[in-house]
Amino acid sequence: MKKFTKQETSWMYYDWANSAYSIIITTAIFPIFYKAQATAAGVEAADSTAYLGYTIAIFTFILAMIGPILGTFADYEGYKKKFFLGFLLMGLVSTFSLIFVPEGEWLLLLIIFTISSLGLRGANLFYDAFLVDVTEDKRMNKVSARGFALGYIGSAIPFIISIGIILMAQQEIIPISSTTASKIAFVITFIWWGVFSIPMLKNVKQIHGIKRGPKPIRTSFLRLKNTVKNISQYKYLTIFLIAYFFYIDGVGTIISMSTAYGTDVGVSSTILLVVLLVTQIVAAPFAVLYGKLADRFSAKAMLNVGIIVYTIVCIYGYFLETAFDFWVLAMLVATSQGGIQALSRSYFAKLVPKANANEFFGFYNIFGKFASVAGPILVGATAQITGKTNAGILSLIILFIIGMIILNFVPSDKKMEGVKTPEVNIS
Repeated sequence: MKKFTKQETSWMYYDWANSAYSIIITTAIFPIFYKAQATAAGVEAADSTAYLGYTIAIFTFILAMIGPILGTFADYEGYKKKFFLGFLLMGLVSTFSLIFVPEGEWLLLLIIFTISSLGLRGANLFYDAFLVDVTEDKRMNKVSARGFALGYIGSAIPFIISIGIILMAQQEIIPISSTTASKIAFVITFIWWGVFSIPMLKNVKQIHGIKRGPKPIRTSFLRLKNTVKNISQYKYLTIFLIAYFFYIDGVGTIISMSTAYGTDVGVSSTILLVVLLVTQIVAAPFAVLYGKLADRFSAKAMLNVGIIVYTIVCIYGYFLETAFDFWVLAMLVATSQGGIQALSRSYFAKLVPKANANEFFGFYNIFGKFASVAGPILVGATAQITGKTNAGILSLIILFIIGMIILNFVPSDKKMEGVKTPEVNIS
């Protein structure tokens, strides 16, 4: 297989760029920083956690609702890059603005966090849709997987630097407060995200699109209405989205609740951060491996492998008792976390009509975002009913089994090569 083209490489490096936000702001440092600010302002721990959860739910819902609408507009020739740039700038500016929030102003912190998250996720919607422009169908698995691998590596570097600064501040090795150290981490995120977005902005071009006619706004809504009305034209795409909803729900729940679960079994916060870092590093080569195996066996086959691995994770998690068990669990997740996400993206990209990729990735975004609701509810309800957190993790098997069964009804991507998906019209 030929080497990666300039467009493919530039596209992949945006995964490297935005990964700093994903781990520093979304996962690790910002939540701890926010909790400290809320506590300083006298907010109860349970309340501050709830407010953060509500905030995440709000911006997730907003983007899920507007995703297909934005995607429909961005399908016009020359518009995809403009929408991408708009959300990127929103995310960058608001991320940098976090450092100016006065101490104890937790509500303002959440508002800016919401804006920055909308910027990140909105830009990612168009970034994913650019996959159809930068490469051909038979190379999508490899390109998408390599992007995720770069993302894992790219997240580790700024994370290590940030954690190092925070630990040195806590040990008084450097004369700054923990608050200032956290704000430096936000600046690192801003710089990393902005600088490594330049290749994407400079070299990636929109190839597929539809011509803009009179009354583009009205036409966009008619196209969106027509897509929903005639969704039966896209049989396999619809079936895949339903399967994706279930299995990615399980994946997302394990990612989002792993830290809390580790805490419940007595794993210290320091070990949790180390496990998170090592998981990112281990996930990188496995994401590449998934891409290579998908080229040989098909993306569908490797998605099934990933689902099986996650099913094993749920079973193992039920018997988890020690920190060592948590390490084993994390490494199992690392083997398939990037692969299952990367191949879901590339498989879906092969199904969508190329000229309407943004609109359809808007629907992909809806299913991915709403899938982050059912899993945590299932885990929480099961844990409350049984009184055991590990029973909640075991319950996620239901989602993976349903997802695998439904995935069985879509064809192998090997059989779809050369098959043209109908374009959207407004007739």
